[in-house]
Amino acid sequence: MAIKNLLLACLPRDVYARIEPDLKPVSLAHGEVLHRPGEEIHDLYFPTTCMISITITMGGGQTVEAGAVGRREVVGINAFMGGRETTQTEYIVQIAGDALRIDAAPLKEEFNRNTEMRDVMLKYTQAMIAQISQNVGCNRIHGLDERCARWLLEVRERIETDEFPLTHEFIAQMLGVRRAGVTESALRLKERGLIDYTRGHIQIADVQGLQAAACECFAVLKDEYDRLLGARLLDGQARS
Repeated sequence: MAIKNLLLACLPRDVYARIEPDLKPVSLAHGEVLHRPGEEIHDLYFPTTCMISITITMGGGQTVEAGAVGRREVVGINAFMGGRETTQTEYIVQIAGDALRIDAAPLKEEFNRNTEMRDVMLKYTQAMIAQISQNVGCNRIHGLDERCARWLLEVRERIETDEFPLTHEFIAQMLGVRRAGVTESALRLKERGLIDYTRGHIQIADVQGLQAAACECFAVLKDEYDRLLGARLLDGQARS
């Protein structure tokens, strides 16, 4: 049976076989908080159909997205860094759906004893650092229309569908901008035939056109992920 989370598909077959009994299917609701700043990380989540945002809230109360996690990733990787790891970020379900939850202990055990599994997770950590670093530059330099286009493509990449429930208000919060700015950008993208939307629902109408409208960050990060984990993913899919 095909493994729905692509990072899990990258793991060595024997490692996956050992942790599979500990992977528990869960359904996650929109807005559900999986981890709050300062809490210990006890569980990791491998999304299969949902998308989770890693957010940071500043002293003034403004929240912005630092990274996004979908079907090719895992949330809670900090648990591998030590025995009682905490983080200053919050994990919030952006798009409802399914995931596989696992206690940190069995994964950490495999991480410590299996060099091939450790290599996969360290390469994934490198990809996540690249995503967060790219976000910093993107938020500082690129225009809002480019960022909106890129962000919608990131969502599509992680849940593998052209339609998803999202409000302009939520997109604005993740991008750290005013809601009115997102509404104006969405309207321009709609007028160009790239997206369509109704209240609380967005549809990508022209994927190639949206890619052309987005900043380079989407392609840069996709190439980096493929460079780090693409070969292992192809091998894992062949084994599945």
